[in-house]
Amino acid sequence: MSINVLKRSFGIVGICMIAALFTSPKAEAQTEVMAWSNMTGIRIEGQLIEFESSFRVVESNWTSVFATGRERQGSQYSREGSSQTVKLNAQRISFEQTVTDKNKGIAAVSISYQSDTTRKVEGVYYSFALPVNRYSAATVQIGGTQIPVASLSADSKKASGNKIVIKAPGRNIQIDLTSSVTAFVRKEAGVPTLYIQLLGSNLKKGQKGKLGLTITASGDIDSAPVEVVIDRHNPGRLFAGFGGNFRLQNPTNDPQVIDYCLDNMRVAFGRAEMPWATWQPEENSDPIAIARGGNLNERVDRSMKMAQRLAAKGMPVIISAWFPPRWALMPGQTRGFGGVAGLKLDPAKTEKIYKSLTDYLVYLKQEYGVEAYAFSFNESDIGIDVLHTAQEHADLIKGLGAYLASRGLATKMLLGDNSDATTFDWILPALNDPKTHEYIAAVSFHSWRGCDDETLKKWGGAAKQLNLPLLIGEGSTDASAHRYPQIFIEPTFALYEINLYIRIAAISQPLSILQWQLTSDYSLLWGNGIYGSTGPLRPTQRFWNLKQLASTPPEVFALPFTSSKEDVNCAAYGSAANGSYAVHLVNNGAARKAIIKGLPALSNIKVYVTTDKLNMQEAQSSKTADGSLSVDLPAMAYVTLIGK
Repeated sequence: MSINVLKRSFGIVGICMIAALFTSPKAEAQTEVMAWSNMTGIRIEGQLIEFESSFRVVESNWTSVFATGRERQGSQYSREGSSQTVKLNAQRISFEQTVTDKNKGIAAVSISYQSDTTRKVEGVYYSFALPVNRYSAATVQIGGTQIPVASLSADSKKASGNKIVIKAPGRNIQIDLTSSVTAFVRKEAGVPTLYIQLLGSNLKKGQKGKLGLTITASGDIDSAPVEVVIDRHNPGRLFAGFGGNFRLQNPTNDPQVIDYCLDNMRVAFGRAEMPWATWQPEENSDPIAIARGGNLNERVDRSMKMAQRLAAKGMPVIISAWFPPRWALMPGQTRGFGGVAGLKLDPAKTEKIYKSLTDYLVYLKQEYGVEAYAFSFNESDIGIDVLHTAQEHADLIKGLGAYLASRGLATKMLLGDNSDATTFDWILPALNDPKTHEYIAAVSFHSWRGCDDETLKKWGGAAKQLNLPLLIGEGSTDASAHRYPQIFIEPTFALYEINLYIRIAAISQPLSILQWQLTSDYSLLWGNGIYGSTGPLRPTQRFWNLKQLASTPPEVFALPFTSSKEDVNCAAYGSAANGSYAVHLVNNGAARKAIIKGLPALSNIKVYVTTDKLNMQEAQSSKTADGSLSVDLPAMAYVTLIGK
């Protein structure tokens, strides 16, 4: 972003603060620290030297192992300059870890810990899991003891020392400790894992300790060009564009973020809330009559106006319900707020439930001019907040779907809207029941915990089986991130997020990915009080990433491609009808060139680059001797080529 753009966007006041944001020490961060404390490696010139640290509490005789990880424990994350600090409590042991980037490839780690319990365990450890693809032929040296990973069948013998050296082809990690430690190596599901002991087997309440270590990483830097070959003659599924969730939760901060996102990003799909509990709090009331009598609940009105605003921009709108009214619940169920409520609807009141939900959608259409594209209960596979079995979900699609049609609505149901891609099997009864199909608008899942390629293929396959679109109803990577919101402005978080979306786009070919959210919740903007931040309202790296993805031309199809590098994620789109093409590239390594083959001759090409320092900055492309296109990929960069 240039100073002139800053002046136009924010005025003179605050420019220094914004400049500081983009030139702060975090921009030079090389150690990837997750908000739950685990390090995933150290970057050198953008190349990640991989490992994963964790705190582990092992029960006696290895009957169970608790390892810190995403959503496994509460934590607090903060950054000050080049230091990242995480505080957490796991298994009644408190930990505090500060990781400070030093010189190239070098990080200093300071750990303190304290037991809040007296009991027997196997031990409390600081661990390093080493990826098999990089470290299967490694040697781990603890003090004077060498341990070849290849010959390790289970546990190595314990050894002591104040230096641990891990050597593997193309990778070296040296850990220098402030005091001598006891350590050993285990193979866990084939993964070599280094255990450094912090506390022994007899825990005492109040027992505490500290450990300091310096990690020095080195390895081969791969800067060879990546070749991407696009097959434009076999287009796949339609991509409508990037979308967003607009569940209103913060009347103070939501409006400014919503306005900014809708004014500065092409949003192609929307999802808004049905505040069902406040729409019809009393079982035998007539909510439409009450609303038309001038007593419409303010929250309901705001949600309907949000849907109206999205529809006025031409986007399809999904309506989803979280909190049910008490009367709709099974006897003894209590409606809660937040978390996994797991609330069961009363089957004896099915018809009343269908009428109440449909009344809302009818009133939305009649009074606000919005006919919802689809309806869903949010994450009913796990119960946030309504809980359905897989068969109940299939029955709901048939029952409510038919009722919506009987009331003259074109609104259909989402198949799934699952909490996670990994719960795919939950949609199978509905997917395999032909009687559900006429009432399904699209297949949907939420991307909170990521997913492997095979799982993503299953979701794409389900949509193809029905010949219906696939939607990512909630796009994001960490459901707990609102608890440690400073992570939202970290380059690592931004890179992981756009990586996931480009993988999903390429493998599953969704019609849209709907960001959670384009409000102040999990905000793409910072400042002006959002999560307590100061300074003017301003876009983060995440905003620029998603604006860049949202810049994909409308009405284009996913295109097959091959890529010569695993650490460059790609997605390609194009249309022979309108002549528009887009290629998205996420470079997870060192700076390199990308050679793009298979595109038609394009006369108008724009290249955009987003990194921790560049905000959708325009760059240049060039033609190679054979007519292919060449673009520069900076280290840890998201690069998009758009042409016509």
